Amino acid sequence: MTHKGLLTAMSRPAFYPHRPEKVDVVQTHISFIFIAGNEVYKVKKAVDFGFLNFTTIEKRKFYCEEELRLNRRLAPETYLGVVPIAEDATGALQMGEAGRIVDYAVRMKLLPRERMLGLLLAEGKVEPSIMDAIARKLADFHRLAETGGRIDEIGGMETIRRNHEENFAQTSDYLDVTIPRGRYDFIRAYVFDFLQREEPLLLRRVAEHRIRDCHGDLHLEHICVDNGITIFDCIEFNERFRFGDVAAEVAFLAMDLDYNGYPDWAEAFVAAYIRHAGDPDVRTLLNFYRCYYAYVRGKVVGFRIKDPAIGEKEQREAGETAARYFDLAYTYAARPERPVLLVTAGLMGTGKSVLARGLAPRLGAEVIRTDVLRKELLKIRPSERRPEDFGRGIYSDEMSRRTYDRALEIAAEALGQGRSVIIDASYKRRADRLRAFAAAQKLNADFFLLECVCPEGIVKERLVARQKESADPSDGRWEIFLAQRTDFDPVKELPAEFHIVIDTARDPDACMTEALSRIRGFKLEKEGNGKRAA
Repeated sequence: MTHKGLLTAMSRPAFYPHRPEKVDVVQTHISFIFIAGNEVYKVKKAVDFGFLNFTTIEKRKFYCEEELRLNRRLAPETYLGVVPIAEDATGALQMGEAGRIVDYAVRMKLLPRERMLGLLLAEGKVEPSIMDAIARKLADFHRLAETGGRIDEIGGMETIRRNHEENFAQTSDYLDVTIPRGRYDFIRAYVFDFLQREEPLLLRRVAEHRIRDCHGDLHLEHICVDNGITIFDCIEFNERFRFGDVAAEVAFLAMDLDYNGYPDWAEAFVAAYIRHAGDPDVRTLLNFYRCYYAYVRGKVVGFRIKDPAIGEKEQREAGETAARYFDLAYTYAARPERPVLLVTAGLMGTGKSVLARGLAPRLGAEVIRTDVLRKELLKIRPSERRPEDFGRGIYSDEMSRRTYDRALEIAAEALGQGRSVIIDASYKRRADRLRAFAAAQKLNADFFLLECVCPEGIVKERLVARQKESADPSDGRWEIFLAQRTDFDPVKELPAEFHIVIDTARDPDACMTEALSRIRGFKLEKEGNGKRAA
């Protein structure tokens, strides 16, 4: 056990040879951290969480020495040494070996809080050159980090699979609490689909020694930008968390940047790392590993909602934070590797726009809404009502043709730049659908036609409600729906794998997950591994 007088003794300035003016104490679930002026002392708590064990003084000494050794790889000037803490004949505690040694502390130089990367980002003080410098330092570190032997074995395919299986097993009790069941099934299907599909790449990564003794915990809060880049506080207590693909380490920081609202900086960091490391395979692995780390964070934070040691408010906040991490993991699982042109089809009021809006951030797609585009072409405000008769005025065949042609032009420009696009439209004409299909093929983009269907009673309720929303650009009305119903070319011209039919009478999240599973090409199964769709 931790010595009963340690916390009190090390909280006093007189305990330290350099006599700081004050000592601030921070506790984590595994450490006591004493900020003593310009120095920091870290003592490991005598705890056993399964993934770490600090219950004996011998183990605490070993892991203090490991923390020093491993962190000196990236922060040699920050980690100063390991110091013993001893009890003298009177029972008083002091630094040094005089007396009975009761514990050990890692001694560090205090890094300036105002120069931590997270704070600099929040203050808008980060330049692209900083992300480039971080990427270069990490690439150089990975190039020199230990590899081969046990590292390859521990960081290889079996560990990757076991880590994910552990994740899903440990979150099964939190379904529909911190993570909706449908999203859990979707992420699970994605993971096992990826492992099956990309197994040759993952095995090649081991053979090429891309598995290294990494940092293992690359948060924003572990990077200091002050006269260079200092990366500190790596994982010392569990090799399984530290031995891994260098692409996973890149993905960890990219995920943390995304979660904290800095996706552009995440992209800048990833691009710089790939350039400095000469490792283009990182792109293929990026979302897989970002999904993994977001899921791990959701899992770990989510455990706190059942922690009796914290109050209701903290439990509720933990649940909300866990849900945000799981939502991010879901987005990574949904994100396609290639640009996609997705066009909606169906009668008015069948939920096309709702589904398009939900899918867009998951696919990383721009939405082109023809209801808005049509009015923009005519210099009409989107919110201005134009209750034309069916097929007349701004809804004439000629105006519809102009609108659809312009939508495809905008989509082609985005697709040519590697960005996905959703065209939110009725696409009632077979010829228009074929033109969109041909455009996607020409631009080497994946293509899907998402046809929304819904019982007419629900459609009528939606259209009546829509007319009361002054900001909605749609002019759809029940009488127009009845006319449109007889003027819609059935979808028969496309191969089945490109035609997705969604009944939007259900919960929007369930509709979105079903659509994404078809787009991503796998079936959702609650038992067993995810399998590729036929």
